[in-house]
Amino acid sequence: MKRISVAERANWRAYAEEVGFNFHTFDGEPYWDETAYYQFTLQQIENDLEAPTEELHQMVMDMVGDITRSEEMLTLLNIPRDYWSYVWNSWNKGEPHLYGRMDLVYNGFGPAKLLELNYDTPTSLFETGFFQWVWLEDQIKNGVLPEGADQFNSLHDKIEQAFAHLSLPQPFYFTSVRDNIEDRGTVNYLMDMAAQAGVDVRYIPLEDIGVIADKNGDNEQFVDLDDQPIKGLFKLYPWEFMVQEDFARAITAANTQMIEPAWKMLLSNKGILPLLWARYPNHPNLLPAFFETASSEPFGAGWVRKPLFSREGANVDLITANGEKMSAAGPYSDGRYIRQAFHALPKYRDEYRNADTYAMLGSWVVGDSAAGICIREDATLITKDSSRFLPHIILD
Repeated sequence: MKRISVAERANWRAYAEEVGFNFHTFDGEPYWDETAYYQFTLQQIENDLEAPTEELHQMVMDMVGDITRSEEMLTLLNIPRDYWSYVWNSWNKGEPHLYGRMDLVYNGFGPAKLLELNYDTPTSLFETGFFQWVWLEDQIKNGVLPEGADQFNSLHDKIEQAFAHLSLPQPFYFTSVRDNIEDRGTVNYLMDMAAQAGVDVRYIPLEDIGVIADKNGDNEQFVDLDDQPIKGLFKLYPWEFMVQEDFARAITAANTQMIEPAWKMLLSNKGILPLLWARYPNHPNLLPAFFETASSEPFGAGWVRKPLFSREGANVDLITANGEKMSAAGPYSDGRYIRQAFHALPKYRDEYRNADTYAMLGSWVVGDSAAGICIREDATLITKDSSRFLPHIILD
């Protein structure tokens, strides 16, 4: 695993905006960064990333049924009691799932370690599945990369195939928060793949979804702006937020097939990490993890503290083995945390910025198959929503 500096393509910003990648830069700072790329060997990809991704995925899938039947584990995960039966039914009816991303720490040597699962609303999808693939093709065509360069990236094809095989109500709606440019870009990309697979797609902002009931006030149903029932919905909006909204009461009554399904709220929860460690202690791809309780030891060196529902590194605290403390601000302050053993992200030299940088690897799963990787960089050991996205290649 190498970090290699490279010249940017001359026209990439104009092309990005042409294809709808409007979030390539945030507040004047680059999000998409092609001043360097990461190079892996095929053995690293197949043995250290692809195979462990599918093994870890199977491990967590094997736990879902047990969690749905355990009051103790549902309580530890802070799943509202009113939704326990809904989640159980979602799993036992076999409601299908589409995709997810697990975040790994990996330096090219030894086993990758699981940092967390993003199994409900993962983003970085367009830049992984489309834009970094175009970068690879362009750089080969430009003679910057050799003809034999490849990429671990079957994300686009596998998602399109998944949409072709899922039995979805028609029309099938997609939703996200109205003014979130990144989420809308992700949803637009998913809608494009679904349409290519033959799905009748419709977009509706989350704020425009309505709820109607019968004359007795029962049988609530989600509807669009024309009061047409929404029977199928991809929602780029976290389950833990959904169940707290004013429309939450309608979730369990509405006859709406959700992607991702309700049982995914068990896996997008940081509490899955201590449950995994308890089930598979000392697994080479796991880090020790525990629920923080009132009787836990004082938070000390060599540990990371994460809120159960934190995203993009928000409200994460860590103390390195040497005692260096770091924290990321954020809105997740409900007081429920897990602790995970600290395992440093690999550090590289960013020649373009003449600064050190830390790399975290995201490994995608579509259905139950590994589907590619993405890489995020940050100046600190905590990867955040502002962390840069860099492309990668496979070359032996």
